[in-house]
Amino acid sequence: MAINYTWDCKTVDVKTIDGNEDTVFNVHWRLTGTDDANTVEDLEGNDVAVTASVYGSQELDTSDLSDFTAFADLTASDVQGWVEAAMGADKITEIKAGLDANIAELVTPTVQTKQVG
Repeated sequence: MAINYTWDCKTVDVKTIDGNEDTVFNVHWRLTGTDDANTVEDLEGNDVAVTASVYGSQELDTSDLSDFTAFADLTASDVQGWVEAAMGADKITEIKAGLDANIAELVTPTVQTKQVG
């Protein structure tokens, strides 16, 4: 099962810090895992790739703004890099493992919901 991960780090909280307007200090992120090798049927009966996602927010360290980037010049890639650095590799690995487990459960359920009578 090869899972591809996609970050969405476009929604941010900003404020003026040390005279720098629109300084990003908090990021609302979503990480989605997609297993293109397996599909499930959606509500319209179409086969779609199995996905799982998790979201949260990450506060950024704004104590050193010597490399400040103006808001208008920011890219989603910049912000994603800040989020990943702030979280650390171990936390990201933990989050991805949770997505992997969710996808595995969708592909091969260990629990079923049934109705009696």
